[in-house]
Amino acid sequence: MPRVTAIEAFRVSLPLVHAFQTSSHRKSHLEHILVRVRDADGAVGWGEIASPSDPYYCPETADICWLTLERYLGPALLGAAWDEPTEVGALWARIRGHHFAKAGPEIACWDLWSRRTGLPLAGALGGERQTIEAGVSLGIEPAVADLLIQAGRYAAEGYRRIKLKIAPGWDVEPVRAVREAHPGLALHVDANGAYTEEQEDVFTALDHFGLTMIEQPYAPGALAAHARLQSRLETAVCLDESVDDLDQLDTALELGAGRVLNIKVSRMGGLAAARAAHDRAVEGGWQVWCGGMHEFGVGRAANVAIASLPGFTLPSDVSGSDKYYAHDVVEPPIRATDGQVPVPSAPGLGHEVDEALVRRIASATLSLEA
Repeated sequence: MPRVTAIEAFRVSLPLVHAFQTSSHRKSHLEHILVRVRDADGAVGWGEIASPSDPYYCPETADICWLTLERYLGPALLGAAWDEPTEVGALWARIRGHHFAKAGPEIACWDLWSRRTGLPLAGALGGERQTIEAGVSLGIEPAVADLLIQAGRYAAEGYRRIKLKIAPGWDVEPVRAVREAHPGLALHVDANGAYTEEQEDVFTALDHFGLTMIEQPYAPGALAAHARLQSRLETAVCLDESVDDLDQLDTALELGAGRVLNIKVSRMGGLAAARAAHDRAVEGGWQVWCGGMHEFGVGRAANVAIASLPGFTLPSDVSGSDKYYAHDVVEPPIRATDGQVPVPSAPGLGHEVDEALVRRIASATLSLEA
């Protein structure tokens, strides 16, 4: 029965290889929080809080997550008894929301437990795949020509699915250009909720490009609007920000607000919740895939593990770390070959954290003990 007796957290910033722009902001680096838990026997597990730094994607930020971990999540976890990591979430049942903050220590507990039991994390979750088909996400570029260079590069590397970020004024023409350049590529778009129903004509136009999905066209709470749009399109609507718990998923399924769910471990609050969302969505007839938040190697390894579950039939955002970071925080780094990422067979996350590097580059550290 594990008991976490010590928690450490590290605020770490890594520069992006290529600046990334969405409908809301542009970023040239990512700051995430790495979480290290230790039990009474000295066993260690790592997790990652991959929240944005600014409140554009969701209300949580790195600052908020740091405070929530220090004041509420960490003290609740320290010294508490649990047999399996599925029980960890119950320790935080009174704390509403804060899913990104919860995901970090929860992933760390899964890593700790699966290392102690000698299981690879994917196997502990019920995963069945040995490799994951990976997709890449391309941001908004200064010009369509720049976007075509990026798309061509990753298509040449063997990635078979490319997601294009769109925003009002950057939608139909960039998509048209990439589709014409790569007619056989699986292509989908992600609006991050930047449009309103009054702009439905954009999606009517995109409906003719053979996209695998149109992701999060409207604001997170606009489930009825998503349902109306889905009823008018051949292309599947995919929900992301609209669903961060099972109740919201049930509402989306009932309304027919889409046909695809982007499952993000961080957005759902951890691996147990992400697995439950996978089960519920598949049972409801939706397709699922694993999205990402530009995670460092720790969170990316957790994504690879969850994406090994049988219902993840669409390419997931688990591309090689080198697409984003020149030097990641784990060894070996996560790599994709011909668009495929191997699922580790070693216990836990299957990657070792470069702890000396993390401690050296951390801008702030937190230490809690039972």
